[in-house]
Amino acid sequence: MQEPEKTNLYLVPTPIGNLEDITLRAIRILKEVDVILAEDTRTSGKLLQHLGIEKRMHSHHLHNEHKASAHLVDRMKAGEVMALISDAGTPGISDPGFLLVRECLKADLKVECLPGATAFVPALVKSGFSTDRFTFEGFLPLKKGRQTRLISLAEEERTMIFYESPHRLLKTLTQFKEYFGGERMASVSREISKMFEETVNGTLDELIEIFTTKAIKGEFVVVVSGAGAK
Repeated sequence: MQEPEKTNLYLVPTPIGNLEDITLRAIRILKEVDVILAEDTRTSGKLLQHLGIEKRMHSHHLHNEHKASAHLVDRMKAGEVMALISDAGTPGISDPGFLLVRECLKADLKVECLPGATAFVPALVKSGFSTDRFTFEGFLPLKKGRQTRLISLAEEERTMIFYESPHRLLKTLTQFKEYFGGERMASVSREISKMFEETVNGTLDELIEIFTTKAIKGEFVVVVSGAGAK
């Protein structure tokens, strides 16, 4: 009987809030691999300590992944098995991961991505907007290309999902009103799976009014209904 092909790199989702959201398989993989690549070793160290996992960690983040990927691939070729985790959620979704996966595949190394926590799925499902077809836009460009992206999305008929930080939320909602219209329906979720989880639905006009007077804290997912949606 042929032995299963060895996995060289595991992409392991970590909780986005509630620590119970990690899967049993994720815990097993983190215990079995040779080394864990972490976006922030201090943040991940707390999670591993909570799970009772003692494992070597190496920092792998947006600022070093270009330089580090080739070296990590060489180590995997030599036999090391690695797991990549981000501070919260699924690696590669608005977090480091894409470059390392691409280099692994170029080198014919096997990559597995475990299913698990990610913020945009519960935000989408809770919004009440169509889930048949949607587009995940992540973080909008901060400056160059931002206006072009918003213009291109103005007539998008699919439900749109965005990530946003607290200090830019009002600016982004105001720009959505400018390009999509104040009557467009939207949903704002924050602190998903955490103690103060909250979702607010309404028109963009209503949401701007609400968040003008409301304390804006936490990480946000903004879901916007598609053009022409009822």
